Amino acid sequence: MAEQIISTEFADVMQKSFVDYAMSVITARAVPDVRDGLKPVQRRVLYAMHELGLNFDKPHRKSARIVGDTMGKYHPHGDSSIYEALVVMEQDFKKGMALIDGHGNFGSIEGDSAAAMRYTEARLKKFTQEVYLKDLDKDVINFLPNFDETEREPEVLPVRVPNILVNGADGIAVGMVTSIPPHNLGEVISAVEAFIDNNEIRTEELMERMKGPDFPTGGIVINQNELAEIYEKGCGKIKIRGKIEFEPAKKKTERDKLVITEIPYTLIGSNLGKLLADIAALVETKKTTDIVDILNQSSKEGLRIVLELKKNTDVEKLTNLLYKKTKLEDTFGVNMLVIVDGKPERLGIRDILRHHLDFQIELTSRKYQYLLKKELEKKEIKEGLIRAYDILDLIIEIIRGSRSIKDVKKCLVEGDTSKIQFRKQVSQKAAAKLNFTDAQATAILELRLQKLVGLEIQALEKEYKQILKNIACYTDILENHSSMLRVIKRDLEAIRKEFSLDRKTEILNAQAAVYEEAPIAEQEIVFTMDRFGYAKTMDLSVYERNSETIEQENKYVFRCMNTDRICIFTDTGSMHQIKMLDIPSGKLRDKGQPIDNLGNYSSAGESIVGIFTFSYIREKQLFFATKRGMVKLVDAAEFDVNRKTVLATKLEEQDALVCVSPILEGENEVLLCSHDGYFLRFLLEEVPKKKKSALGVHGIRLGEKDFLEQSCLLKDGQEEFAFRNRMLAVSRVKQAKREEKGSKLRLSV
Repeated sequence: MAEQIISTEFADVMQKSFVDYAMSVITARAVPDVRDGLKPVQRRVLYAMHELGLNFDKPHRKSARIVGDTMGKYHPHGDSSIYEALVVMEQDFKKGMALIDGHGNFGSIEGDSAAAMRYTEARLKKFTQEVYLKDLDKDVINFLPNFDETEREPEVLPVRVPNILVNGADGIAVGMVTSIPPHNLGEVISAVEAFIDNNEIRTEELMERMKGPDFPTGGIVINQNELAEIYEKGCGKIKIRGKIEFEPAKKKTERDKLVITEIPYTLIGSNLGKLLADIAALVETKKTTDIVDILNQSSKEGLRIVLELKKNTDVEKLTNLLYKKTKLEDTFGVNMLVIVDGKPERLGIRDILRHHLDFQIELTSRKYQYLLKKELEKKEIKEGLIRAYDILDLIIEIIRGSRSIKDVKKCLVEGDTSKIQFRKQVSQKAAAKLNFTDAQATAILELRLQKLVGLEIQALEKEYKQILKNIACYTDILENHSSMLRVIKRDLEAIRKEFSLDRKTEILNAQAAVYEEAPIAEQEIVFTMDRFGYAKTMDLSVYERNSETIEQENKYVFRCMNTDRICIFTDTGSMHQIKMLDIPSGKLRDKGQPIDNLGNYSSAGESIVGIFTFSYIREKQLFFATKRGMVKLVDAAEFDVNRKTVLATKLEEQDALVCVSPILEGENEVLLCSHDGYFLRFLLEEVPKKKKSALGVHGIRLGEKDFLEQSCLLKDGQEEFAFRNRMLAVSRVKQAKREEKGSKLRLSV
C-alpha cells in the first residue's frame, strides 16, 4: 500500500495536540466529577480495593498490592501518583471524612511523608463501603472498558452524599485550578434535605443549614458575612485563623504561655515548619521581645505549639502580631471547578446540590428498577410453586412417566403429553392443560422433597405476600417522584445518624488583627558582602575601628541607614530589592548569610552587575549597557517600588546586562569597550532617556562575534580608565559619535 503524505500547518497540529492534552488533564486527571466528587485515580483505587474484598471487617492488605492492582487493571500512569492518592484518602487531617483505614506510617500534619507502599497496609472504612460503594451490584451505574479493554471499571461510583463538599477537592490542570474546602457531613446532608424540600431555596437559607467549611484541622473562619456570596459564585477567599489559648503560669517557677492548638488548613505539611520559622524570625528581628522560647509539643493527641512568654506580656498585642506577621491567619482560595457532563464548570452551592440530587434520582431509579425486576422474577417462581403444590400428584405422575427432564419440562410448559406414560386417562387430560412458564418449570424440577411439608408451603405463601408488597412499594417509588425523594431523604438520615461528626471549625465575624509596629530608630550601619555572596550589616563603630580589614575581605562595602534597602542589578535584566532590616546583623568575624537566602536573587542563574543602596541612587539617573551594545538612561525613581523583583531593562534574545552605573556629577562621556579590543568614546548627552521596560538604542557597532565587555562613565578632564586590570590613557580613544565601530587599540605590552 502506497504511503499517503498529509500536508498540514504545524501551528494547527500543535494547537489541536495542546487542546487534546489540556482536556485530557482536566477531565481525566486533575478535576473531580460533580457526581461522585472523585478524580479518576481516587475512584480506581477505591474500586480496586472493593474488588480485592478489603472490607472494613477484613484484615488489612499491603498498599503495594492495592497500587499494583490499580495500576495493572485501571490506572496505567505510574505507582507514585496512585499511592499518593491512597495516602491522601487515609489522612484524616486532610479529608473531612477519611475513606481508607491505614496501618503504618501514612504521614503527619507536620509534613512527614508516608512510608513506602511496601511497609504500609490499608483497607476500606465502613463509611466508604456504605456510602461510596454500596449497590454496585444492582446496576446503578455504567461500566466502561479499561485502558486495554480486558477489564471493566465504573464510570462513577454510586456515592450517596455530595462528596465534592464533604471531602473537598484540589487540583491543578492546564490553565485551570480547582479548590473546594471540606465540609461537615451532617450539615451537608441537612443542606441536601433542604434543597429536596425546596429546589428554589436561596443560598443564604442553605447557609443556615451548612454554615461554611469544616476543616479537619479546626481553626476559625473569620469572614462569615462573605461566605454566602462565595458559595453563590463558587469562588472567593475564605479567611481562616489558628486557635491560640492563653495558659497562665501555675507556679512561680513557670512562665505564662500562649498555646497554638489549631492551625489554618493551608498550613498542613511543610508550611507548619514555615510558621515556626516565621515566629522565630519575629524574635530574631526583635519585632517582639515577649517570646522566650518556642516548643513544639505536638503528639498523637493533637497539635500543641507552646510559646513561653516574658512576665507582664501584653497577650492581646502579641496575638495580633502573630496573626498579622505569620501564616497563623491565612486565606483559602475557593474555586468550585468540577466536571459536568464531560466539561469543566465552576458551580455555586445550589448547582452542586442540584447535580447531586439529579444523580441520586438516577441511582435510586436504576436501583429500584433492578429490585423490581428481581421481585417480578421471584413472583413468577412463587406463583408457579404455589400452583404446583395444588397439583402435586399430577406432577409426580408426569415425572415418573417420563424418560428425560426435557420431556417433563415440555409437558409442564406446553402441555405436550406425547412422550409421557400416564396411569390414568384423566391425568393425561389434566397434563395437556398445563402452561407453566419456563422459569416456573425449572423451579418445580429443582424443588426438594423437604419443601413439600405443610410449614414450608405456609412460608412460601408468606414470602409471596411479601413479594407483592415489595413490588407495590418499588412501583410506587418509581412512579411517584415524592416517594422517591422520601427514600433518598431516608437514606441520608441513616447516613447522618451513623457517620456524622461534630463540627471542628468555628465560624464567626471577627475584626481584622490590628498591630502597630513601633517606629524603627534610624541609625547608620555598614553593609558588607564578600566574593562568595555572604552578606551582613554591622555597627558603624566596628567598621571605623577595622575599616582596612573589612574592605580587603569584602567585595562590596558601603555605609547606609538601617531603614534603607539595597538594589541588586543582575545580568538577566532584573533588579532585586532587600531591606537592610532583613539582612542579619553580625560582628566583625561573623560570616553572614548568603544573599540568595535573603531575597529573590539566585546566584545559580544570575550574575550581579551592580549593587547600590536606593538612597544613593534615588535622585540620580542610571546608565545601562548590554552585551550586544545597547545603551540607555533610566531615572532611578522608576525603581522605587514595593515588589522584591522588577524588570530593570528589556533584553533581546541572547543579550545580557553588562553595566549599571549611577551618573555622578561631572561625568559627561561614555566609553564602551568590546571583547575584540574596539573602544568607542562619545558624549553622554547622545544617550536617550528611556523607561525601565524599554530596550534602549545601539551604543556601538559590534562585529559578528564581538560583544561589549565593559563600559565606563568619564569625567571632564579624566586621563585614565581601567580595562582588564590595566590603566589605559583616555587620549588613546578619540571622541566619536554613538553607534560607530570605534577605534581598535593594541593592548599587548
